[in-house]
Amino acid sequence: MSIVHRYLIREILRMAAIVLLMVVGVYLAVDFFEKVDNFLEKGVPLDRALAYFTYKLPFIVAQVMPLALLLAVTITFGLMNKHNEVLALRAGGVGTGRLIRPILVLGAVSTILLFFLSEAVVPPTMDRANRIWLGEVRQKAMLVSRQHNIWIKGARSIVFLQHYHGPSRTAYGLTVNRFDERFDLVERLDAASGAYSGGQWRLTGVMAQRRQSDTGAMAISFHDTLTVPLDLVPEDLSQAAREGSEMSYGELRRHAEHVAAEGYDAGAYRVDLQAKLAFPVICLILAVVGAGIGLHRLAHGGLALAVAIGLGLAFLYWVFFSFCLSLGYGEMLPPVMAAWAANLLFACIAGVIMLAVD
Repeated sequence: MSIVHRYLIREILRMAAIVLLMVVGVYLAVDFFEKVDNFLEKGVPLDRALAYFTYKLPFIVAQVMPLALLLAVTITFGLMNKHNEVLALRAGGVGTGRLIRPILVLGAVSTILLFFLSEAVVPPTMDRANRIWLGEVRQKAMLVSRQHNIWIKGARSIVFLQHYHGPSRTAYGLTVNRFDERFDLVERLDAASGAYSGGQWRLTGVMAQRRQSDTGAMAISFHDTLTVPLDLVPEDLSQAAREGSEMSYGELRRHAEHVAAEGYDAGAYRVDLQAKLAFPVICLILAVVGAGIGLHRLAHGGLALAVAIGLGLAFLYWVFFSFCLSLGYGEMLPPVMAAWAANLLFACIAGVIMLAVD
């Protein structure tokens, strides 16, 4: 490894650490002030509150790592460009290809590291964080079995869900049991699926059994759709039923196979499977984007503008990536296309930016 490459890697890693600490600090501060009232209201001890934010830290790092790498590369090359170090290197025979080589290595290593972090560290730590938030703060009576079946006990109801997919806010295999003050069953609803909208659940494929007040017999009726209020919200279900981002690739693949074997639509989980492979690759792509922006002549006169462009492109990636995933959840795009379309588009953008480098 040449002296130039060692210098670039050292400076980029130093800048990435600074940016990562700043972004994670802001994220934690916002999350803390948003949730501190909930912890105080329920009388949760300070050590449990600190444990919650500590367990959530790997998830935050995994989310902001691509942004930190983009800004680190942009700022490093931007400062070198501004101080004419890039010009001096080119005069010494160091071309753009040699300058980009360590960036490709860092991007590839970051991709592997992010995938490992998402696979081995984030799932167990987020599970523990959710248990603190759901059990000790929200105090919700929810039980999740190893088969991902969910039981929810309300004031006078017990709800069972076979599967719940957080991003699409859709539950599958619902059974709603309602009781009177003597805990006698007065109504049972069985639905193929249910979607949350406007503060209520819209059930589809419903068989309703209601007890008649005069005879005590159960009257059966069938409905294509039925809107009912339930004592649960998607935010609580997302804490109880682990989302795709909180499961390892192997767990998610087995869960998707289990859902499909039971006859339910597993398309949303297949999208999540592809997304778990596609998301870490953005580290490599954004690293090249940052290098192209930092080496461009606009960075020579205005580093702030270069950083703003990098932040804007990162924001556009999050928006486009989420939009494509939503199309995949809605079965408007196949899972592979939904997860990889954003990477393909930004790989092309990275190529165009590099071609524009002087």
